[in-house]
Amino acid sequence: MDDLRTYSLTQGIADDDPRLKIRNVGIAAHIDAGKTTLTERILFYSGRIRAMGEVHDGAATMDFMEQERERGITIASAATNTSWKGLELNLIDTPGHVDFTAEVERSMRVLDGCVCVFDAVAGVEPQSETVWRQADRYGVPRIAFINKMDRLGADFERSVESIRTRLGAKAVPVCWPIGKHDTLRGMVDFIEAKAVFYDVDDEGRHYREEEIPEEWMPKFDRLRKEMCEAVAEEDEHLLEKYLADEEIGAEELRHAIRMATIAGHMVPVIGGSALANVGVQRLLDAVGHYLPAPVDLPAMPCEDVYTGEAMEPIECKRNAPLAALAFKTVADPNGDLTFLRVYRGTLKKGDQIWNATNAKKERVGRLYVMHAGDRETVDEVTAGGIAAVIGLKNTQTGNTLCESRDKAFLLEHISFPEPVMSLSIEPESRGDREKLGEALSRLAIEDPTFQRHTDDETDQTVISGMGELHLEVLVTRLRDEFKVACEVGAPRVAYRQSLKKETRIEARHIKQSGGSGQYAVAHITFTPKDDPELVFEDSIKGGSIPKEYIPAVEKGLRDEAARGGQIRYPFVGLSWSLTDGKAHDVDSSEMAFREAGRLAFRMAIESAGVRMLEPVMAFTVTCPADNLGDVLGSLSSRRGRIAEMEDLAGDAKIVTGQIPLSETFGYVTDLRSMTQGRGTFVMEPSQYLPMPEEKALKVAKEAEERLLAKT
Repeated sequence: MDDLRTYSLTQGIADDDPRLKIRNVGIAAHIDAGKTTLTERILFYSGRIRAMGEVHDGAATMDFMEQERERGITIASAATNTSWKGLELNLIDTPGHVDFTAEVERSMRVLDGCVCVFDAVAGVEPQSETVWRQADRYGVPRIAFINKMDRLGADFERSVESIRTRLGAKAVPVCWPIGKHDTLRGMVDFIEAKAVFYDVDDEGRHYREEEIPEEWMPKFDRLRKEMCEAVAEEDEHLLEKYLADEEIGAEELRHAIRMATIAGHMVPVIGGSALANVGVQRLLDAVGHYLPAPVDLPAMPCEDVYTGEAMEPIECKRNAPLAALAFKTVADPNGDLTFLRVYRGTLKKGDQIWNATNAKKERVGRLYVMHAGDRETVDEVTAGGIAAVIGLKNTQTGNTLCESRDKAFLLEHISFPEPVMSLSIEPESRGDREKLGEALSRLAIEDPTFQRHTDDETDQTVISGMGELHLEVLVTRLRDEFKVACEVGAPRVAYRQSLKKETRIEARHIKQSGGSGQYAVAHITFTPKDDPELVFEDSIKGGSIPKEYIPAVEKGLRDEAARGGQIRYPFVGLSWSLTDGKAHDVDSSEMAFREAGRLAFRMAIESAGVRMLEPVMAFTVTCPADNLGDVLGSLSSRRGRIAEMEDLAGDAKIVTGQIPLSETFGYVTDLRSMTQGRGTFVMEPSQYLPMPEEKALKVAKEAEERLLAKT
């Protein structure tokens, strides 16, 4: 294979700089779009593995966890390293199920580019949109691969249009498939103006380039002209040539597409089929041509550890102080494995480094480049690289690692969604209690969206996660990996509360019983709001409450909001304005004003009344047209609200809308039953919305009974 030509988009970097050969790339998509199959082909054609394993056989290289092989889905993001035509590729295969969206979130934070995979039959699907928004949030340039062109109902043109309309992206096909379904043979490369045909008898290893078939020429002329026009809009020099009807060369097109892709103005699109071994090599070429090297991207923002003020951004330099971000931790009996992205400097085995997030010293024990579940020892990793470390005892996901305390700073943290579902879990025997605690601690280290706590009154352990599948997988891992025999309770929804109306409260916490007393008076206005944040405002004028006591009032309010009143569901969506109050020279204290804040909150609940909120999910149901009536009826009975219905190739329907999380338990089983196994249901968190009064009363009563039973 000839090396791909690389060149710098940044001044002062030579074209032979080894940093230009690095591509940190993720593979992301909706569940079942074919990400892991595509990654398997990439590893095979690049020579990293000798034989292709299939997801449906439980033999895919990147799905190395036992749970992944049994279920045929990706649960955890997996990293690997390979090479293609002189490029060093660091690949991360991410999950497609919404319950494991945290794996995509932390991967996007450290990637330089992403291949977004779409099912050629379904086009843009719900989790496709979630992945796209995550990539937008971190400014990750993208290539689109329209996969599964060998499926019945595949439509490349419709899939491209769905990217444009539903994602708002400037999707520009650079390779168009020849044929579809069982006639898929290859593709037309608009850049090279060649037809590419793959040898299906040789697992697609070899392909031949030929002149474009005569019957394809009219379509080729039209589509290539459309591509040139779209690219020329991003480059003044090419626009002049296009308007003058001059020929635009392949290198000129690649350069302009690369610039526009890295700037986020364009998404090159390629069509093919990973399972049918069509188009993967062209996709790899596109990764090299259009996605950025680490030095092509803007310097990484950072801030002062102590003041939070912006510091000089981090540039991708090798001979400079270390800057690295921990983006994943995997529990291991021989020491936790911490995945790092090195943004600046060089990390070496045995280095003493500084964790700026929690102000702790760390020592790099062993250093690895990962290949799914396997590890390859290396002595160092330089700027732009991704590696895994054993030996970091105090480092967790999102921590910044620096060279030393005096050169410390903080990189942008990784944010994760809050859990939406909980269930109780108990060891089957006293002997398993300690094992359960240790196992839950290990899982919490790995998964930022997994939370657990112990109920103070009942000593019962409650675990929380992103959905039924998430919790089911965690419980199975407890039993299989950690050998903990445990019993679980029914899933519980993470309800929230707010107030029904604005109310003004005067809270008086006054106790005089000999000796030093307690004195605090606080006037607070409580105002409900639509967004879920809790906002405190100091509106004191004239110093009626000394400034040193004002944070204590806020602390009392936040404590009571988290406590959740009588039914123990946290309060959200409130603003508090502290407008007036009184203090005593002797008897006032921080504790007294904190108690005044807590009292004010309890009084506000009595005064304004409570509005119960429930998590609502955005859903998509795909079903045969013949079953549409039954599906709509079932969704309506579960309080689902239909937003849109679309026709899909092959006499199928797509229904989108919103549905309360509490109504989704067991729905997948019901849907499969009413559609003879042909229906699919996917959902993702959308928002918290007020519950119907009757339902809210029922939930409140159940919560009160549950709390009463604990006493």
